[in-house]
Amino acid sequence: MNTDRVMAGIGLGVLAYALFSVHDATNKYLVGFMPVWQVLFFRSITIVVICLGVGRGKLLTRLVETPLKVPLAARGLLTLTAWLCYFTAARALPLAQLLTVYFSAPILTTLLARPLLGEHVTPTRWASVLIGFVGVVIAMDPVGMTASWPMLLVLAAAAIWGYGIILMRQIARKEPSLLQMLVQNLTFLVLTGGLTAFTWTTPSGFQLLLLLSVGIIGGIGQYALFEGSRLAPAAVMSAMEYSSLLWAFGLGYLIFGDVPTLPVWIGAATITASGVLLVMSERRART
Repeated sequence: MNTDRVMAGIGLGVLAYALFSVHDATNKYLVGFMPVWQVLFFRSITIVVICLGVGRGKLLTRLVETPLKVPLAARGLLTLTAWLCYFTAARALPLAQLLTVYFSAPILTTLLARPLLGEHVTPTRWASVLIGFVGVVIAMDPVGMTASWPMLLVLAAAAIWGYGIILMRQIARKEPSLLQMLVQNLTFLVLTGGLTAFTWTTPSGFQLLLLLSVGIIGGIGQYALFEGSRLAPAAVMSAMEYSSLLWAFGLGYLIFGDVPTLPVWIGAATITASGVLLVMSERRART
């Protein structure tokens, strides 16, 4: 039964990161017309409304009664801080360097899984995470990396996100996914609302539709990620994060016309191999 839970968690992780890739591609389009915090504000208010519509009074009661208010709010702040560091660094760093450094986050999560969660990280899980990272490095071809403030910012983003995954799993052991989603997006709503009020850009009808879709897609992705983290160990979910790069390659080609180079194909094959290795190992553990 434990292995069945892990396999279900893997499936939810793949779904979550696929949806996040669509979400990010839509955001990339929207931030060309309005500030990033306005996009986050619309996304957050959409998810909050969905959470309250599904959970209703029972969810609000749990929000009042939960003893984990501080960890829940802290995770929201950590996630927002990671995003701000990432997007600030993105303005100065080439995409290859940005993504390669950022994808060190799963390695940090795997390192912290045992001391903070008491989870056993098998050699195969370690191998999957490390092979996936090698695939990212090959695909991104990050030549000429030098130390800089943007590089430190993206390293900070990776470290914060890696710890955020650990904290998410700790909370998931005691609280439902809807509560995590509600508190995280309420935190985002409060912090981005003030900025949006001073820099408001009126969206067109089409942009408003895209903003709504970002909230719905992001909400479903969050729920899948939180539920997956409830079922599968942190190291397993970390390895699944690399699959988002495969979706990003596909969407980049379909939407923006970015034609993958040979290193991208080799890196994609390496990332896929890391995922297949992990799934096969977990399935063998089932028998």
